[in-house]
Amino acid sequence: MATGTTLTRRALLGAAGLAGAAGTAAAWPRLTGSDIPGRGDDALTVLILGTAQDASGRQQIADAFMEENPDIPVRIQSVQATDWGDFFAKILTMVASGTEPDIVYTATEGAQLFAERLARPLDDYLLRDADELRDYFEDVHPSLIEAFMYRGSLYQLPLDFNAANMYLNLDVLERNGLEMPGEDWTRDDFTELLRGMQGDARPYYWTNRLFGGIVPWLYVNDTSFLVEEKAAGGQEIWSTFYPGEQRSGGYLWTGSNATDERVHESTEYLRSLVEEGLAVRPEEGGGTTLVGLFASGRIGSTPAGGYWVQGLAEGGMSPEQFDVQFFPRWRTQRHQFGAAGYAVMKTTTRADQAWEWIKYTASKEAMQLAFPTPATTPTRRSMVTDSLYTGVGPEHWSRFYDTLDRFPTSGPIPAPPQQAAVETALIRNVATALSGGPDGVDRSLAALDRDLRAVFTEEDA
Repeated sequence: MATGTTLTRRALLGAAGLAGAAGTAAAWPRLTGSDIPGRGDDALTVLILGTAQDASGRQQIADAFMEENPDIPVRIQSVQATDWGDFFAKILTMVASGTEPDIVYTATEGAQLFAERLARPLDDYLLRDADELRDYFEDVHPSLIEAFMYRGSLYQLPLDFNAANMYLNLDVLERNGLEMPGEDWTRDDFTELLRGMQGDARPYYWTNRLFGGIVPWLYVNDTSFLVEEKAAGGQEIWSTFYPGEQRSGGYLWTGSNATDERVHESTEYLRSLVEEGLAVRPEEGGGTTLVGLFASGRIGSTPAGGYWVQGLAEGGMSPEQFDVQFFPRWRTQRHQFGAAGYAVMKTTTRADQAWEWIKYTASKEAMQLAFPTPATTPTRRSMVTDSLYTGVGPEHWSRFYDTLDRFPTSGPIPAPPQQAAVETALIRNVATALSGGPDGVDRSLAALDRDLRAVFTEEDA
């Protein structure tokens, strides 16, 4: 998913799930100052997940920033990791060894880990420079901002995001005499559509992880496997940038909700799809072969975000061969989304310089450099236009951003500070729940409940 100038969710989720990041500190990969080229130079260090090539691709953003700020040298550095969880583990190791960067690009999966342990809030800077930032906030949906609030403070300015929409292979639909569903389709409509594909392509392909796994089916069933609450605070931010908007101080996930009746109902629905042959048994990780299978007409539908457009184009699929629809409605049509942005480390001695980087990268000029192709969905509404998708995007590309407008209760991936352990527990027990009969669902969700309670109890200890 990495392009020359950006690192997006497709690359980060395309290798393996986050299961490997749930170990203790003793299991974290060793990472010391010798692993960081140029450590000790007088430069603002910006760390990203990726390869040296990814860091080189972002250099044009650094060059443009330094042209405007010649007194602030910037070094873009990368850390290779299998996924976000592995990346976060390496960051924690760097902090423990005293070789931490000044700024880190991180996603929703790590937002609360950083907010609680590693990053500094941006509130004072935001309010001081409010006039400079009004253009950004006027262009960005408030749901994306709320996703990076934590206990009343804002820690990141989201730059790109992706909601879990439903991709449909139009070649598969045409071969089976099926039509593209409407925006108000339901779970039952979805099931019947899958039955119409049966015997041809794999009707539904999904992966066992937080994004695009079971969580979208929990959200549309008006539930989650975690207890979701909202924090107080943040009103000065909201009144300054979104006057009249009634929002919270951020999401809180405070414990297990795994034994909720609707969690069982959603899990059983997916198990029944697998049993009936309408869905594959989900694989771990991001599904590295998925783009090719979908592009070749062997998959009928799969959940994914706007990041998939560029990947399908690179896989040889034309815009006329696929389209995207909102996730089907169940009790609600609430969608899940993930976003990413830069966090300023609380240990940095260059906080003022780091803030200048944050402001610049949130500008439209910098975001156009960062996101020249639809390899993700920019958070600036004005950038999600026909010109971005011409020649590569599906007919209804506008649904990527419209998801936030049409379904205002849509929320971020449930990722508390203990996200790595939480996701490991979810992946393991969902896999077990889908491997047997209906009785196994109860046992697996009871085991998930025990695992989650242990995670939250350990955190409180």
